[in-house]
Amino acid sequence: MTGDRVIRFTTAAVVCAVAAFAAVVSASHIYGLGRAHGQDGTAARLLPLSVDGLILAASLVLLHEARNDRDAPALARFMLWLGIGATIGANLAYGAGYGLLGALISAWPAVAFIGTVEIAMQLVRRARGPRPCQRCQGMCSRRSAPPTRRRSRRVHR
Repeated sequence: MTGDRVIRFTTAAVVCAVAAFAAVVSASHIYGLGRAHGQDGTAARLLPLSVDGLILAASLVLLHEARNDRDAPALARFMLWLGIGATIGANLAYGAGYGLLGALISAWPAVAFIGTVEIAMQLVRRARGPRPCQRCQGMCSRRSAPPTRRRSRRVHR
């Protein structure tokens, strides 16, 4: 195994561990907030999954589209930002009773979860490497350019 592969594997393992730990803490905060505001057992338990799962689902859609050289759907971007706002807001609200420092400490797991999910997405995006030009099936020397907003502006060389 090469040094780069060891680094990528170790990074992926650490990123996954941090994401898991942060997701558990963030979920417990959202669960506690839901229980404190009238959600029954089942609803309170599922609430964190709907918030953090939204972030993961939207990130995966964006990753899929980027890997297939397509524009990111506006709804996926919007839902990602909505999920980010919801998880950070819920975690801030959970710790707000303990003052500013309590709110910031409570929000940290949500920030760590979001950051690690995005780091993992970048690892996957980059692992694939440059792809041959799709128009000529790799017959030319050009490699695929990074995704752009408008495909019509690409110039085939």
